[in-house]
Amino acid sequence: MEEQVRRALEVLKRGGVILYPTDTVWGIGCDATDSEAVAKIFALKQRDEAKSMIVLLDRPEQVVRWVREVPAIAWELWEAAEGAEPLTLILPGGKGLAPGLLPPEGSVAIRLVQNEFCRRLIHRLGRPLVSTSANISGEEAPARYSEISAAVREGVDWVVDPSMEEPKATHRASSIIRLDAQGGFTILRR
Repeated sequence: MEEQVRRALEVLKRGGVILYPTDTVWGIGCDATDSEAVAKIFALKQRDEAKSMIVLLDRPEQVVRWVREVPAIAWELWEAAEGAEPLTLILPGGKGLAPGLLPPEGSVAIRLVQNEFCRRLIHRLGRPLVSTSANISGEEAPARYSEISAAVREGVDWVVDPSMEEPKATHRASSIIRLDAQGGFTILRR
């Protein structure tokens, strides 16, 4: 695993885009602070830049670095989800991230990833990792590496060894809840 983390880190630090396993589905990712790398992902996915993407963090204490003010309920939701189904929270007031990741209202979608490969990579990178499903927009999201199109596999700068696929992966997208500054919430995806 360490060699795969090292190689992925080299690509990310050069502004590259990787294809990698997560605790949900395989993702396309880059350094979430690198505007040019984020633009490469939008181009590869042929995705409307008005649609934001999820960022992954390796531990809860990192959230405050990338969000202006974290609603108190966010901590309770993440704690309740720990060890269960992966949960993405859309929080108001993202900061320090590539502008292309933030929609006009400035929110940011964050998931505290449970996959060990991702956790090690994010920790070593020291910044959030973009995570968007490994498909062209409008196509079905592949559940496993074997289902990823050649266009996506060939469109990234580096592919993590498929043997690194997470055995406990859910093989479906995470649940998503949008929070507002007052602690109100909307469930967007279960």
